[in-house]
Amino acid sequence: MTSFLFSEAAIRLFAFVGIFSIMALYELWSPRLERPEMVGALKSRRWFANLSMVLISSAMMRVVFPAAAVGAAIWAEAEGWGLFHALGVHPLLAGVISFIILDFAVWLEHVASHKIPLLWRIHRMHHADNGFDVTTGLRFHPLEIVVSMLWKAAIVVLLGAPVLAVLLFEIVLNGTAMFNHSNVKIPLGLDRILRLVLVTPDMHRVHHSTIRRETDSNYGFNFPFWDRLFGTYIAQPKRGHDDIEIGLSDYRGSFTAQLVWMLVLPFRSLRRR
Repeated sequence: MTSFLFSEAAIRLFAFVGIFSIMALYELWSPRLERPEMVGALKSRRWFANLSMVLISSAMMRVVFPAAAVGAAIWAEAEGWGLFHALGVHPLLAGVISFIILDFAVWLEHVASHKIPLLWRIHRMHHADNGFDVTTGLRFHPLEIVVSMLWKAAIVVLLGAPVLAVLLFEIVLNGTAMFNHSNVKIPLGLDRILRLVLVTPDMHRVHHSTIRRETDSNYGFNFPFWDRLFGTYIAQPKRGHDDIEIGLSDYRGSFTAQLVWMLVLPFRSLRRR
């Protein structure tokens, strides 16, 4: 198991570096929005803080929950735990169903992080970013990463999800988070087609609006189906993408790109949204 987890970490790191590099270069080549917080010195401070948060979260995960979701899948398989093992479901079918259920579970967790005050305390750091680019998709508080991983691991064990399906889901989830947070220009016609099966940057940017109704919409990371199904889909922001105000109204300014401020935000008083 140890050797597999080492290989899993290497695979995920390789995928992360590759996808991040592609999206970062795409942003430079064809940016969707050009604003002070997305260029120059402020962009550099945002990138430093957001990427530092990834390193802190990764280090914390290795200490608190080193096996993560993939390790939970390996354990469930070895012990014969989970619904799919009990029913003898074919691994390929079990893998497809697991991927879909895990995506819904992440969508549901995201909704809960907006509706439950304790979880919003932690999640709001992600929304406090006044910019919106590939690093925003990595800006999650370490506490949120741990809570999310415990939730996914519980689903994995309950299902008895195949190891490869869980590994693929984790890689895709990380990759789509960087994609749909990226500041890239996609032709509108192509965007309309893509968002039928995949959450696009224009679709998810609505979720980062300071307007409450828009913040409480478009929760998906991978599939757009759940928002359409449960009535939380908004096609376009009220002010349009060029004039959208990104972030949270209570937290405006360069201080939102300070690492210490980001780390302590969950412990500050909860303001009215």
